[in-house]
Amino acid sequence: MKKLSRRSFLGNTTFLSFAGALGLMPLFASAQKKPKNSFVHHVYFWLHNPDSEADKAKLIEGLNTLKAIKEIRLAKIGVPASTNRDVIERGYAVSWLLFFDNLEQQEVYQKHPVHLQFVENYSHLWSKVIVYDSVDV
Repeated sequence: MKKLSRRSFLGNTTFLSFAGALGLMPLFASAQKKPKNSFVHHVYFWLHNPDSEADKAKLIEGLNTLKAIKEIRLAKIGVPASTNRDVIERGYAVSWLLFFDNLEQQEVYQKHPVHLQFVENYSHLWSKVIVYDSVDV
């Protein structure tokens, strides 16, 4: 095994630390670019047939069509996690979490033809919808 001098070791360590930091730069940069008035739209769906995997899959299929709306900054589709605590609501079938740069973009989303088509084509699947909208503080 080759013996390194203290100077070589410190030089290599400094280089690797610097290179690692450069690799993380895009993550830090994107975190800093988030608009101050970011808008979060979180929708929870309860199905008419809560035990129907086919209905759940159909709803998820429909939600995926909404991802084509360019005003959406980030979209996530979820189902209840396996966590069990008194404060956790697990009765819903599917959740739809959206991030927008601002309220105006969320309003465009609400009136967008793809969104209106989604409601028309898939609303027969759900019995209840709850929406939580929030803005950055």
